[in-house]
Amino acid sequence: MAESFRDRQYSIRLFFIAAGLLLIGYAAYFQLIDSSIRSSADAAIMDQHILYPARGTIYDRNEKLLVYNNPMYDLLVTYSQIDSSMDTLKFCQLLEISKETFEKNLRKDWTTGRFNRNVPFVFLSKIPAKTFTRFQESLYEFPGFFAQRRNSRGYPHPNAAHALGYIREVNAKEVKDSTGIYIAGDYIGASGLEREYEYYLRGTKGVRHILKNSLGREVGPYKNESLDAEPHSGWDLYTSLDLELQAYGEELLKNKIGSIVVLQPDSGLVLAMVSSPSFDPNLITINKNRGKAYSELKADPNKPFLNRSILAQYPPGSLFKPVVGLIGLQEKVLDPNRTIYCQGAYYFEGQRLTGCHNHATSLNLSMGIQNSCNAYFVTVFKDIIDQFSYTTPDRGLDTFNNYLSKFGLNRKLGIDFPGEKKGNYPTSKYFDRVYEKEGNWKSLWIRSLGIGQGELLMTNLQMANLAAILANRGHYYTPHLVKKMANENNEEIYMDKYLKRHNVGVDPVYFEPIVEGMARAVTSGTATRAFIPDIPICGKTGTAENTQGSGKDHSIFFAFAPRDNPKIAIAVYVENSGFGGSYAAPIASLMIEKFLKGEIRGPYRQYIEKQMMEANLLDTP
Repeated sequence: MAESFRDRQYSIRLFFIAAGLLLIGYAAYFQLIDSSIRSSADAAIMDQHILYPARGTIYDRNEKLLVYNNPMYDLLVTYSQIDSSMDTLKFCQLLEISKETFEKNLRKDWTTGRFNRNVPFVFLSKIPAKTFTRFQESLYEFPGFFAQRRNSRGYPHPNAAHALGYIREVNAKEVKDSTGIYIAGDYIGASGLEREYEYYLRGTKGVRHILKNSLGREVGPYKNESLDAEPHSGWDLYTSLDLELQAYGEELLKNKIGSIVVLQPDSGLVLAMVSSPSFDPNLITINKNRGKAYSELKADPNKPFLNRSILAQYPPGSLFKPVVGLIGLQEKVLDPNRTIYCQGAYYFEGQRLTGCHNHATSLNLSMGIQNSCNAYFVTVFKDIIDQFSYTTPDRGLDTFNNYLSKFGLNRKLGIDFPGEKKGNYPTSKYFDRVYEKEGNWKSLWIRSLGIGQGELLMTNLQMANLAAILANRGHYYTPHLVKKMANENNEEIYMDKYLKRHNVGVDPVYFEPIVEGMARAVTSGTATRAFIPDIPICGKTGTAENTQGSGKDHSIFFAFAPRDNPKIAIAVYVENSGFGGSYAAPIASLMIEKFLKGEIRGPYRQYIEKQMMEANLLDTP
């Protein structure tokens, strides 16, 4: 039994000796031959570095650059790694900051849990590339600090600010709602195309995983970079904007309040979208001066941030008369050769109700358009509303509004742009409420709608689209600003979804007397200041009553050219500038000539150009 005990004791000793030798062998191997375990033992923290992609660039229709990426840098710091003996003075001089700023940016409340001494946080953001290049040469002297490249936006031209839009930092709600796509400090499209196409422009972030030791110093990549991902650039946008035409429109509207929208009738492409007053988009690119510039623009009483092309809603005035004529023809309540007498006003039972201006009697519909006769179109409108019975104007108005809907009124056209307003037309139910105490309402009471006044409102985009409908003789394509997109592999996607044809429910044959009247309006009617001898322009002036306060009425004009096979449709709205032929018509004709001919030709046309550009209709330039 004693011998058995000694055998067991011997076996146990042998086991422990063998195990010890094995452990010593493993330890020697990893210490002397394989250092991976030693490194991993030192590595107590895995850190992620976000790699930001290049945001997609934006071009005009001729592939001229409109928006590019302007590199800048965020400087991050891990507090526990800062060398207390670093040259603080040199650090501050290189970054052009004060010592107070240095101390303030490092001072964090570590008790809140928002910051950790071993976790990097942003020390200084939006460092311009020029400043960072100088600082980078000495970065090795400042342990604990490292840089992260970001991209602001740059604009080679001071134009199209409203159309292009701008970017800003995400807010807390956007971070929360993004399900991890955005983190605090990221940039996002805030307006214009930057906002509408954010999904494509932003690209995809990359990530680099780094092992750090307990002191926060880098040890090496995590898992041999197997979890790392490269960033992917955003998609480039190729817009339909014509930079030269856009810039010219902005010059013509300088020191005026209003909008110009130019469309290509056979595609719906937007050639220019001008809103005035405007601003240089470089003023609000992300940099240290952005806040001051943004505040000044925001405080401007002329509202330069307001995109009047899609956000302002105006009465169309006499631009609405061609629509009334077309519906009258389609509903067979109007013959194109009908004569309607005008004695300077629309009269009912001997009472003067709606004024007009002095002109010859309109012997037909074309002359009614040429003369912009209020009496003619109040009469036609009343006939449309009363076509079933003068006691049931609601049926007539519902029929009328059904056409307006097809013309793109009282609804968004669906442009690839955020914030589009839909305008307004009043419904029969609306008038039932308004005239509830009076009993049944009458067509005579709403006659102002027939000349584009009353409760009728449209955006200037909708007015330009009306011009496109007239140019196409009865159909339109959804207005849009982007022709195609291209990814980082240069694979292209064309925006074919906007090329669906929308018919307005009026036979093409009925457009001819309207087009004839618009041609006469330019050659010998209310829009003679838009006349160009070798460009047959079809246009219509409008003067909308200013119902928002003091000042002149609004000058309006829409047109297309040339008459056959039109290449351009345009609407111009100039607030507080009087009659439609005074400013809107000549401005539109200059835009048409610039687009079709490339220049303004001849002394008289150049005189009009000078007159329009020098006109100042603002109280304060």
